[in-house]
Amino acid sequence: MAVTAPRRLLVVDPCEDCHGLLPDLRTAGWAVDSCALEAVGERSCDVGLLRLQAFHLERPEAVKELIGRSGTEWIAVLSPEVLRLQNVGDFVCEWFFDFHTLPFDVARVQVTLGRAFGMARLRGKGSVPVDEPEHELLGDSRPIRELRKLLAKLAPTESPVLIRGDSGTGKELVAKTLHRKSQRHAKPFVAINCGAIPEHLIQSELFGHEKGAFTGAHQRKVGRIEAANGGTLFLDEIGDLPMELQANLLRFLQEKQIERVGGSQPIPVDVRVLAATHVDLEAAVAKGTFREDLYYRLNVLQVVTAPLRDRHGDVAMLANHFARFYSQETGRRPRSFSEEALVSMGQHPWPGNVRELANRVRRGLVLAEGRQIEAVDLGLQAEQAISPPMATLEDYKHRAERQALCDVLNRHSDNLSVAARVLGISRPTFYRLLHKHQIR
Repeated sequence: MAVTAPRRLLVVDPCEDCHGLLPDLRTAGWAVDSCALEAVGERSCDVGLLRLQAFHLERPEAVKELIGRSGTEWIAVLSPEVLRLQNVGDFVCEWFFDFHTLPFDVARVQVTLGRAFGMARLRGKGSVPVDEPEHELLGDSRPIRELRKLLAKLAPTESPVLIRGDSGTGKELVAKTLHRKSQRHAKPFVAINCGAIPEHLIQSELFGHEKGAFTGAHQRKVGRIEAANGGTLFLDEIGDLPMELQANLLRFLQEKQIERVGGSQPIPVDVRVLAATHVDLEAAVAKGTFREDLYYRLNVLQVVTAPLRDRHGDVAMLANHFARFYSQETGRRPRSFSEEALVSMGQHPWPGNVRELANRVRRGLVLAEGRQIEAVDLGLQAEQAISPPMATLEDYKHRAERQALCDVLNRHSDNLSVAARVLGISRPTFYRLLHKHQIR
């Protein structure tokens, strides 16, 4: 018979009443640890119990930091005196799952701890620590799994990589991942957005300039290419690079050396070049706005980032990640999403991709008034289903079947057995339908 692991309870700044409660909790199956707030450090727990005192309310940053980073639910213990303090109600409602006033009602405490434990487990599903170094490429959908596999192959090489995809799909994150997994990971990663720098400044930004090279050049400036020496140079929106600069960049790629503006001394530079674009470079070559020889120099290896609408099952995981990440910025505790919000996110087409999702979650954290982020907080309350054009009955069946699979994956991507049961089909049939519709 399997032995159930004990539920871990951490009691912070315990009082005498707290210590008297511990034997009953241990008897009920809780593994209890206690410490002072400043000694919490890296201790982990399934549920936390904090004796909230007046000085915590006067200097709340330490409590916010503890709860915001712990990834679990906390219960406040309040004396009648603290309960009467101004703003204590708002603070407890914002940061704690529940509270108890002293003296304890043991039975009620045990029920509340059980509910907090269940809620902590639900909130923890699919969550990733915000400081996790691999967090750039979150997701378990088929496109993201294939992307991670491809990057693992491309990262160790020295060849240029062209990263293609819609705006907001994470092309710079792909570039950073390639750098981090390469032999150059200890050297600089330098990014430049070719479309965000005025045309008259971009040559100086890329190649640098010597003192006196032009009006205003009061001292020597090292350009971005030279600053990346030994590391990786990421050229974002390469399709916006002016034709003259395209020729200079091509010369650098061929000769592995640059000249600063106003200088005549060649400077050898060793960098790996990664480039990204959301435009059709082949069409730009055909129109004569992008050099064909530069295109072939940059397009040695290629990566394509998938739009969020094709990453079935990843939306909820990413939304929870951003909720944890931005909660630190807003100074509010991480919030979960209501069922309505999850459904709205699953139905939204995400034209702005992951960047749009991050911004909507950021907005939701600021606007949310309850314990959960609602669809209205995300600005998705007005989403209307667009009626598809009339088609054959078989087309409608195919579309409905695929939509059902996508909807159930958005809610149960972490447990395919549950997903199959929700649809009322066997697990083998579920896998067959995933393969049929090329999902995951």
